[in-house]
Amino acid sequence: MAYAFPSPGWVDALVVILNSDTRYAQVARGWEGDIVFAVQPDGSPSREEDADRIYLDLWHGKCRSGSLYPAKGQAAPQATFVLSATRANLLRILSGDLDPMQAMLTRKLQVHGNMGYMLRNVPVVLDFVRCCRRVEIAA
Repeated sequence: MAYAFPSPGWVDALVVILNSDTRYAQVARGWEGDIVFAVQPDGSPSREEDADRIYLDLWHGKCRSGSLYPAKGQAAPQATFVLSATRANLLRILSGDLDPMQAMLTRKLQVHGNMGYMLRNVPVVLDFVRCCRRVEIAA
């Protein structure tokens, strides 16, 4: 089934995939840290409150919870990592047109949090993206 991005359905589908993917469970068995994806609108520069936020509580190869917090709605929980990008750049990452590490290095995907921890866990990051790519996005 295809889901709009971002949407509660997309987040729910990702949580199911993360919790049922044995490869992710193995690769991410040592990961400790929740993540917020700030999905900025495309086009003109936007303010932080204009972003939809996807919260994922990732812990030792499982996703304990996931939720969408629409722009100008209830604030997402504080997270260990905040990854921020335009919707277009996130869709490019999810489609495979933009490598997530390249996106970080070129600041198309901005990371707030312990970058050293993220870089020491590149296999976890890449496998997480692999799981995200399994969620079909509606055109």
